[in-house]
Amino acid sequence: MIKSRLRDSLVLLLAALLTGCSNAGYYAQAIGGHFAVMRAATPIARLMSDPASDPRLKSKLHEVQAIRDFASRNLALPDNGSYRAYADLGRPYVVWNVFAAPELSLKARNWCLLMVGCVSYRGYYDQRDAEALAAELREQGYDTYVAGVPAYSTLGYFDDPVLNTFLRFGTPEVARIVFHELAHQVVFVNDDSLFNESFATALENEGMRRWLASNAAPGQRAIFETQRLRKAGFAALMHAYRDRFRALYDTDRADGAGPTVAQRDAKAALFAALRSDYAELKASWDGYAGYDAFFGDDLNNAKLASLALYNELVPAFEALLARLDYDLPQFYRSVSQLAALDKDARRQALTRLMPAADETRQAQGSVALGAAEVR
Repeated sequence: MIKSRLRDSLVLLLAALLTGCSNAGYYAQAIGGHFAVMRAATPIARLMSDPASDPRLKSKLHEVQAIRDFASRNLALPDNGSYRAYADLGRPYVVWNVFAAPELSLKARNWCLLMVGCVSYRGYYDQRDAEALAAELREQGYDTYVAGVPAYSTLGYFDDPVLNTFLRFGTPEVARIVFHELAHQVVFVNDDSLFNESFATALENEGMRRWLASNAAPGQRAIFETQRLRKAGFAALMHAYRDRFRALYDTDRADGAGPTVAQRDAKAALFAALRSDYAELKASWDGYAGYDAFFGDDLNNAKLASLALYNELVPAFEALLARLDYDLPQFYRSVSQLAALDKDARRQALTRLMPAADETRQAQGSVALGAAEVR
């Protein structure tokens, strides 16, 4: 099955290159970059049985194996070859994603690609390529953001390996990432990044709740709970300010007119207020500074848009899961039914869940937003 999917994927990708697709250079780096990752992978079982393997690496991989088994046994996630091999890429991230949004809008620019449809980012295996695209987009007037990404999913077309890029974060973070990425193999809808990422984040949250309850030591649970509360506070702050930015951008816009000095000043003032409110929030975190880099000099619309991608519909999915009494197989079936709807109907169905979702968010918080933290 995997070999058949691999063959079909390569046929489509090569067809794009041979027909002079304008994205040929992008697809070429994507193919080369991904196969370099796959070539670097070694089965975890082989590393565990090799006397020459680093004992510290073996200890970490032993925990990874337990997480991977938990994912299929306890969360009904696919039982396949994904996350049963390990690759050290010799760099801190596997890809770098470029986000872009207009100067006076939070609507992220989309790129349409083979296999996955349209997404709100463009990923590169070389950071320099990502920075070059960001520079081009800035010249066109976009706000841009380049984010290092520790993991991605090939949706089951390949057996995705465990990578040094996220193994370095520790066992709880590995569990979070494995649950999230395997969720993409359960349900994935072309041209709807918000749906896909919100579903995977909701499943990740539930997976972490169950994994921590049965596997983590008390100290790990306490640390993760502290992180969860910080992330929930950060998420609430960003959600409130996204609404304020949308209200600003939706008013006083003359059709066809460029940004005015007053509009730019209002935007700068709102970002200053956001930084001030973050500083107040951070003061309650006992010196934790994991989000400081996010609030650096490059804070802009693209950064705000990148967070919405992962979180805006999470409460709706969590409310659906609660309504189904946390039955994960039934949850996956219900999400698959939503995925079969057209995009507008899908969004309306999830929006109807949002009032109940507000209670879920208050009770549980969010364990998403890890990408915004400094690692």
